[in-house]
Amino acid sequence: MDILGIIIGIVVGLAGGFGIAKFLEKSNVSNLIKNAKKEAASILKDAKTEAEAAKKDKILQAKEKFLELKAEHEQVILARDKKMAEAEKRTRDKESQVSNELAKAKKINDEVEAKITDYNNKIEYLDKKQQEIDKLHRSQVEQLEAISGLSAEDAKNQLVESLKAEAKTNAMSFIQDTVEEAKMTAQQEAKKIIINTIQRVGTEEAVENCVSVFNIESDDVKGRIIGREGRNIRALEAATGVEIIVDDTPEAIILSCFDPVRREIARLALHKLVTDGRIHPARIEEVVAKTAKQIDEEIIETGKRTVIDLGIHGLHPELIKVVGRMKYRSSYGQNLLQHSREVAKLCGIMAAELGLNVKLAKRAGLLHDIGKVPDTESELPHAILGMQWAEKYGEKEEVCNAIGAHHDEIEMKSLISPIIQVCDAISGARPGARRQVLDSYIQRLKDLEDIAFGFNGVKNAYAIQAGRELRVIVESEKVSDDAAVNLSFDISQKIQTEMTYPGQVKITVIRETRAVNIAK
Repeated sequence: MDILGIIIGIVVGLAGGFGIAKFLEKSNVSNLIKNAKKEAASILKDAKTEAEAAKKDKILQAKEKFLELKAEHEQVILARDKKMAEAEKRTRDKESQVSNELAKAKKINDEVEAKITDYNNKIEYLDKKQQEIDKLHRSQVEQLEAISGLSAEDAKNQLVESLKAEAKTNAMSFIQDTVEEAKMTAQQEAKKIIINTIQRVGTEEAVENCVSVFNIESDDVKGRIIGREGRNIRALEAATGVEIIVDDTPEAIILSCFDPVRREIARLALHKLVTDGRIHPARIEEVVAKTAKQIDEEIIETGKRTVIDLGIHGLHPELIKVVGRMKYRSSYGQNLLQHSREVAKLCGIMAAELGLNVKLAKRAGLLHDIGKVPDTESELPHAILGMQWAEKYGEKEEVCNAIGAHHDEIEMKSLISPIIQVCDAISGARPGARRQVLDSYIQRLKDLEDIAFGFNGVKNAYAIQAGRELRVIVESEKVSDDAAVNLSFDISQKIQTEMTYPGQVKITVIRETRAVNIAK
């Protein structure tokens, strides 16, 4: 019973506690709802207040923006009105100016019409006077015709013929005087230019030989050079292509060869061998090969130094090498490189005197004899061969023509060509420049002239340009034009078969017909 009472008490207690809890919870919820309503009302009141303030702020901003836009619009309208006022003012000014111009034009037009009317009246008056003058002139001409017995046309023809003859005589006299004066002036100027050119360039001349002397310290070295049973000297000759002469000349060995390059290779190789002391066939071949390579490098360096000294640019490497090889070539004993350098300098000076391209003249002067450098034999003249080389390596047409025409093998097409020809002759004709026995030289010129005199109809014959040209003057009564052509060919054939000469000989046959009368 006690347990039941406890349980019932517990249940009653729990039920009472639950009821109390529900009551308290309901009371708290009611309070929370009241508080929430109060807060909501407060929030709504604050929101309304803020909304009213924002609304007033936006209205103020809109009013300010409206006032700004209104002010800007008023300024635009004022500016537009100002521009329209200015345009109207300019238009009124233009209208006023046009009105003034029209008034002036009308005034000028009235004046011009008045002058035209006046001129027409004067022209009518002059026409009447001219008619009167023509009538008087015809009357006078008729009277003159009656007096002279000639018509006006006949008299006019006689007067014209007389004036023609007089004018023709005066013109021929003037032309003759002008031509003579031009010839004298041209000759004086040409002599002046050539003399000034020669005076400004003076070079030392050295005659090239076909032998070189190699000096040695003692004659004991000769035996080492010859070697056992001559094997060393044979190996040296075979490797260099140079004849080595070992004779009784004290402390000297002679190297003989027409090719200066091979001779120089032999000299340098022999110097290295003697200095080193090891002389045997294998060593000889090795030293000669190295020396040949050294000479090739020296040739290129010489060509570069030459074109730099002369101020020539853009030359093809192969042509530079050809210029370097000129150092080891000679023409009648004259060193070809020194000759070409001198010709280049002479051409530059002469071109400057004549107002031509100095650099182009120097270029052609340096390259004019490159046709003498190739080792291979060719049937072409050296001028034509040099021209072909220049064309191959991209030289200009003026340079190529000057090279090919400096011995008259082809026609000269530029003013540089005769300059090259003249300067080549100046350089080769210097005293001591070229080696040639005087007696044989004079005899060759005499033989050329004698061959020409051996033909019928030859009046005079002159060997000129150091025997490079034979000028033959024939009698016009005995030799016709066609016969002159045949005579030139016959003389050239006879010179080819009977004479030995360097280069080419140009045969020029001149046939002149003169008409002479004497005025008494």
